[in-house]
Amino acid sequence: MAETQLPHFKIFDKYDLSEVKVEDPGLKRVINLEPKLVLKSYGRNVQKFGQAKVNVVERLMNRVATAGHRGKKHRIQKGRATGKYSKNMKIVLDALEMIEKRTGKNPIQVLVKAIENSAPRDEITVIEYGGARYPQAVDVSPLRRVNLALRWLVHGASDKAFNKKKTIAQALCDEIIMASEENGESFAIKKKRESEAQADSAR
Repeated sequence: MAETQLPHFKIFDKYDLSEVKVEDPGLKRVINLEPKLVLKSYGRNVQKFGQAKVNVVERLMNRVATAGHRGKKHRIQKGRATGKYSKNMKIVLDALEMIEKRTGKNPIQVLVKAIENSAPRDEITVIEYGGARYPQAVDVSPLRRVNLALRWLVHGASDKAFNKKKTIAQALCDEIIMASEENGESFAIKKKRESEAQADSAR
């Protein structure tokens, strides 16, 4: 019996993921580019390394939902970014459309490049030794590298759009393009350099 040919999916019937390449060997296993028509995992990733099984565009959308949060402080919920899947995914899709218009490239490839450029390789942790606390440089795990990069991209976009004329989708588009070009004005690139500089001084 001949094998049935499976249909070739594009996400949201728009963007082809088969041509997207992850160049950073450390991130290949944790940036998921599995094509599905609609990216909606309903939070079914509660398992070890579960996040690595969620498509990277959906992970970006989940970050947009908590754009105003920093650390343990819960900032204001931003007006346009709410807990609604359809609203948050529309912000991400609008940003991807703008990236495609401005760069002429596959926007998912631009997003992957931005994540690779803004994922920190090392950071600091605090160790306690003899009653005193010291900063200690540590390598960052691949999954955390992607999480930090996505978080910083969204935080940078959120800061540029909050109480400004720019919409969150426009700000997200700007932030992703700047990070993919390693532009020093990008919030994510600044945070990455800061993290690595702190780790260098704590060696």
